[in-house]
Amino acid sequence: MSEEQAFHDLIRRVRAGDQQAATELVRQYEPEIRRVIRIRLTDPRLGRDLDSMDVCQSVMANFFVRAAAGQFELDRPDQLLRLLVTMARNRLLDQARRMRTGRRGGQHGPMAGEEVLSGVAASGQTPSQIVAEKELMQAVRGQLTEEERHLAEQRAQGRDWAEIAKEFGSTPEALRKKLSRALDRVTKQLGLDSVAGG
Repeated sequence: MSEEQAFHDLIRRVRAGDQQAATELVRQYEPEIRRVIRIRLTDPRLGRDLDSMDVCQSVMANFFVRAAAGQFELDRPDQLLRLLVTMARNRLLDQARRMRTGRRGGQHGPMAGEEVLSGVAASGQTPSQIVAEKELMQAVRGQLTEEERHLAEQRAQGRDWAEIAKEFGSTPEALRKKLSRALDRVTKQLGLDSVAGG
């Protein structure tokens, strides 16, 4: 099997919720993502409140939810790495923004979503274990409208955007944006709101 075929198979299995595929993806990409996070955790206030593992777990959980819904079109490993690095950078920017806003408003408690991050870290579970839990995926599906859920299921099955657009009587770009907005909304509601990618 070529490298490209192996990558496509890995992504297909991740979308299907395969625990081994999720674990393999984390094993391959986590070290680089954590390295990028550590490099950017130079602000002492941010470094005090966040750990590279916490941020990485949040990014990976967000990625797995969105991948399972078919949001991303990834053809090569370098595309996935760029996406995950971008998600990590954006997560750090979001946390820094929240921290600044919280301090201006007199808040000194945990930042929004921090309880979720600390719960993930405290559980000792890997990102792939957390996302593989059916409860999280059911919670995501439960927050989607019937149309959004159908769209996510079609993408998760590997159907092409153009093919789905014909069924929906829409354009591929409009449907891509619709799914992205839906996942942004749901991940925010579930405390996984780090970034919107791909």
